Amino acid sequence: MNTPTISIVTPSYNQARYLERTMLSVLEQDYPQIEYFVMDGGSSDDSRAILERYSSKLAGWVSEKDNGQTDAINKGFSRASGQILAWLNSDDTYNPGAISAAVKFLQQNPQVGLVYADANFIDEKDRFLGRFPAAQTDYAKLRQGYVHIPQQSAFWRADLWQKVAPLDESFYFAMDYDLWVRLAALSEVRYLPGQFWANFRLHQSGKTILADDRCWPEMLRVHYRDGGSVFAPIVAKYYLRKLLAPLLTWRRQRKMKII
Repeated sequence: MNTPTISIVTPSYNQARYLERTMLSVLEQDYPQIEYFVMDGGSSDDSRAILERYSSKLAGWVSEKDNGQTDAINKGFSRASGQILAWLNSDDTYNPGAISAAVKFLQQNPQVGLVYADANFIDEKDRFLGRFPAAQTDYAKLRQGYVHIPQQSAFWRADLWQKVAPLDESFYFAMDYDLWVRLAALSEVRYLPGQFWANFRLHQSGKTILADDRCWPEMLRVHYRDGGSVFAPIVAKYYLRKLLAPLLTWRRQRKMKII
């Protein structure tokens, strides 16, 4: 079977504690055609030493000041030559066989532009915390705030990326949601339940814990930008989420302390 190149980008900043585990989860995949870039924002920890240690196995890396995570991802993809793309944050990991499974599915289903599977929540020591609430969605549901796509286990076609790129660097949190909406407007989105391709790490310094309140306001920006109504379900979900945000954050923090 033809083996298209898949380009993976890891944005990172002061994540030496997790970076090597993230990189190894990519480098130890069984798929032969991986083009891997790590874009470090000029970290002051041991990140550069880790990158230098694995430099011969990378398609490219930098350690220099950037304008944040979204900028780093865009810079990585500007170098990519693969037919399939994904990014993996520097505190998350892939499970064995994830890339082979994603590529195989996209090869067998040319009408699908974005595929994703399940993901686990893990803690700073790789211990299982729970499962991401992944579910099938589509353009109409995404516009309503029904996201349910774990970014860590999402893969998409490079030709579609070229039509919607780059990521909007004004987004701090919801750049992935913005991308899903734009990709779903052009092609079919498919969820593969029961296949756990990735792990989403929750820890005290992660932005999911520290800045979760910035997510839904940014999602509303996408909604209104694309002509959405103030009476749409996503607006109601925003206010409900805003009300429940302290409780949700507390529950995540409590789970990390208990496990």
